[in-house]
Amino acid sequence: MKYALVTGGARGIGRAISLKLAEMGYFVLVNFRSNSDAALDTLKEIRERGGDAELMKFDVSDRLETERALSEWKSRNNDATVEVLVNNAGIRKDNLLIWMEAGDWSEVIDTNLNGFYNVTRPLVKDMMLKRYGRIINVVSLSGIKGLPGQTNYSAAKGGVIAATKALAQEVAKRGITVNGVAPGFIKSDMTADLDEGALKKQIPAERFGKPEEVASLVGFLASKDASYITGEIISINGGLYT
Repeated sequence: MKYALVTGGARGIGRAISLKLAEMGYFVLVNFRSNSDAALDTLKEIRERGGDAELMKFDVSDRLETERALSEWKSRNNDATVEVLVNNAGIRKDNLLIWMEAGDWSEVIDTNLNGFYNVTRPLVKDMMLKRYGRIINVVSLSGIKGLPGQTNYSAAKGGVIAATKALAQEVAKRGITVNGVAPGFIKSDMTADLDEGALKKQIPAERFGKPEEVASLVGFLASKDASYITGEIISINGGLYT
């Protein structure tokens, strides 16, 4: 059986990615932090579509909790290896830096950047032993361009972009690819508070993207067809270039 782990896999872009990987034949480990209802809905839809999955509740920003959850899963599945990891869990706490509380800075860095380390480090070891793996990091236009009011989010996603490029070089000879997907404005919980009407005017495609469009790109990068693509950050933003 092939296993994939999607962090923040119960809602929005993460949900679409979980559904896509299940469609591709993966048994999907759907990580979530607190929204049990959304996680159960995602699990139900995967199974209704003929796939299978398991819910994994842990907070990626908590290193010990993450290690414990992954270790417990491994102990129940001795011969299993997560061959596709999608680091998608993320939060925003937007504000101008001059008004930003220390907690809002730390929480965003801990989830978006430290979460990448907390999940990837334990799993990449098995990938290296198996000489195969796909790591896909969901980053952001904010991490490429930097957006006002998002110094914390831009810093975190920019850090993951740099880590993506570095890790790709470390593990390429082991048959592991590491890439990033940088969505622009996508209809999801993360963008529900944004002024879509005003922002659409800045986008050449004149619309927000769909989570399923991001999921299709992730699905390609997770496939064997993408084996010669690594260390790349692919934007999916309707032409909203920096």
